[in-house]
Amino acid sequence: MDNISTIILAVSLIIIMLGMGLSLVTDDFRRILVHPKAILIGLINQLLLLPLIGFGLATMLNLPNEIAIGIMILAACPGGPTSNLIAHLAKGDLALSVSLTAVSSLITIVTIPFVINFALAHFTGEGQLVQLNVLETIVQILVIVVIPVFIGMLIRRYKTDFAMRMAKPVRIASGIVLALVIVGIVIKEKENFISYFEQAGIAAFLLNAFSMALGYFTAKWASLPIKQARSISIESGIQNGTLAITIAVVLLESTAFAIAPAVYSLIMFFTGGLVIWLGNRRTAV
Repeated sequence: MDNISTIILAVSLIIIMLGMGLSLVTDDFRRILVHPKAILIGLINQLLLLPLIGFGLATMLNLPNEIAIGIMILAACPGGPTSNLIAHLAKGDLALSVSLTAVSSLITIVTIPFVINFALAHFTGEGQLVQLNVLETIVQILVIVVIPVFIGMLIRRYKTDFAMRMAKPVRIASGIVLALVIVGIVIKEKENFISYFEQAGIAAFLLNAFSMALGYFTAKWASLPIKQARSISIESGIQNGTLAITIAVVLLESTAFAIAPAVYSLIMFFTGGLVIWLGNRRTAV
């Protein structure tokens, strides 16, 4: 992508994260103290087990370097606004979902550079290494993720009516932006996309399915209520695809690294729909 495209992508993510901030209040963070076990299980799944699953899949499937790095970028990212929406529609614990998204978004500011640098070093080798500057990356993620969320929370606090009115339009806009970004990547990589999809599709699906299943069963193992188990499952498996694509395109300047996140962003809507159906079916029963 050219410079204009990368700027548009970064600005789009800023708007999306601002929209997520509109749905957050300070009580969402206080819940960490009220439900520490649920938060802890969710964070272990997101920050530790998910990258391990991504690395295991990339290694066992012997993925091409570009796809393997894309999978690791995804595994390093937190949940996003889509996970909150799916948790709500699946009759999960929405407060827990929002809290996990918010907290993991803050923590991954620090963890993302280290996970991605490890992936770059491991899968490309020293001769081709594209090193991420840790401090610079932290600052960039702060600018495009945390600061917009904070501004959104301020708007929610002092202009509540406006924030509530804007929540739905911003969600719709987020979906449109993600769709346009995926189309742009497909066009840019049109000669290789079919091959990339064949290579990335299975890995992206397995990353999504394994992480959701593991999130659910670890929550049940910890004797958490079914609603919290659903939310942890969703937060573990529905990653912030837009952020992953932004990291690949804007920070690493590679649309090839963005193929796996783009494929994943399509797949997660199908698995998310299945989770919503199962959640509503079990609730009805």
